[in-house]
Amino acid sequence: MASTELAVSPPGTVRAAGGSPPPQRPRRSGGTRRRWSGLIWVAPALLALGAFVYYPLVLNFRYSVQKTNIFTGQQRFVGLDNYARLAEDPIFWRALTNNVWYAVLSIVFQVFFALVLAALIEDLRRPRMRAVLRSIYFLPSAISLTVTGLLFTFIYQPSGGLLNGLLAGLGLDAAQQSWLGNPHTAIFGIIMMSQWQGFGYSTLLFAVAIQRIPRDLYEAATLDGVGPARRLFSITIPLVREMTGVVMVVTISGAFQVFNEVMVMTAGGPNNSSQVLGTWLYEAGFIRNDFGYAAAIATVIFVVTTVLAVLQVVYTSRRRVA
Repeated sequence: MASTELAVSPPGTVRAAGGSPPPQRPRRSGGTRRRWSGLIWVAPALLALGAFVYYPLVLNFRYSVQKTNIFTGQQRFVGLDNYARLAEDPIFWRALTNNVWYAVLSIVFQVFFALVLAALIEDLRRPRMRAVLRSIYFLPSAISLTVTGLLFTFIYQPSGGLLNGLLAGLGLDAAQQSWLGNPHTAIFGIIMMSQWQGFGYSTLLFAVAIQRIPRDLYEAATLDGVGPARRLFSITIPLVREMTGVVMVVTISGAFQVFNEVMVMTAGGPNNSSQVLGTWLYEAGFIRNDFGYAAAIATVIFVVTTVLAVLQVVYTSRRRVA
């Protein structure tokens, strides 16, 4: 005996003629509404980025393939001639080399040495002593670059300067010289000034990262007889890898964008020996009115810093400790 099944309509549903239910209206999902509302909130930030970051980048690349006079407004398309001039300019290569020296020494001092110092500070038993040392090392970072540059200019003075006076007191009169007037030492004097100022900031960042490491790991390692050096390389460095990546990106980007330190202390001299990409860009664009050439230098700075930052982020993410 065949059984008959009755289709029961849900409450509130009215059947149309012929027994078929009316078509249901598609409901608008709440996720779509939330997504659009989120875009509305971030729209001002996107507009600001587009207007003040991405549009100037595109405009700079356009200027780099033109010969532009910023005073008369005359523009003429020259293709890649400005980049060809870069390749033949010895001062550009000198400036790029100085930036590379800046980046290498900044990594040594503001990454490696800062990490070691932060580990030593956080290994102290007295919390008050740790706080005092963090403040002392951070203090130079709070001083203006202009003030710091003038301070080190007095330190590097050939007669009456603190550095030459210290060498004389140690009996090293032969090592005295005009540190900022010597083409071989000028850029390194500026780099050392920058390390003195930025060293404490990196140390503070690493100290914050070390504080997030569980103390149980250090206590267990100490009970097993692990020394300070082994704890540094086996526990601290692997567990602050993300902070190391951030400091590396900031340090390298800052090394290729340096400007104020050089302008305050030497303005690129003597004989262009301390020129960096930023100061040579300023010289080309605002002193010699060669704005297309300056835009080409700016493009090189952007490409170098972007490539190095991406490589560092990829390397850090691949070696992240879970």
